[in-house]
Amino acid sequence: MSVSDPFHLAIQVRDIDEARSFYGDFLGCPEGRSSESWVDFNLFGHQFVCHLNPALKDAPVTSHTNPVDGHGVPVPHFGVVLEMEAWEALAGKLKAHGVRFEIEPYIRFKGEAGEQATMFFYDPSGNALEFKAFKDRDTQLFKKQ
Repeated sequence: MSVSDPFHLAIQVRDIDEARSFYGDFLGCPEGRSSESWVDFNLFGHQFVCHLNPALKDAPVTSHTNPVDGHGVPVPHFGVVLEMEAWEALAGKLKAHGVRFEIEPYIRFKGEAGEQATMFFYDPSGNALEFKAFKDRDTQLFKKQ
């Protein structure tokens, strides 16, 4: 996926090797620069950096939830808006590997302008991720009505 203006996101993780395994090996994000305390990944065309926070060894990142479409959505969270086929493949991979979902893959806002496929899960450090998709991402991503 090519992104004309990629975002940069840095998060804290409890273990760099664990982050490499989850984001690099499992999710398939290519690794860029790194050191003993941080690692860059290409997260679907975006610069995504995991920074070591040893304090997380004893207590994972925490979040609270906000009600959305009858579910408690973890905040903060991050992720990527994928094409529907890529979203379905990722959902299948996550299910096949026994990933515990905070919100199972489903279609949110069915029949409304914002109808979307979505799922929420956590990385090993407790960071909440959301991956979503639209039938036609180019016309539906920011559609109000």
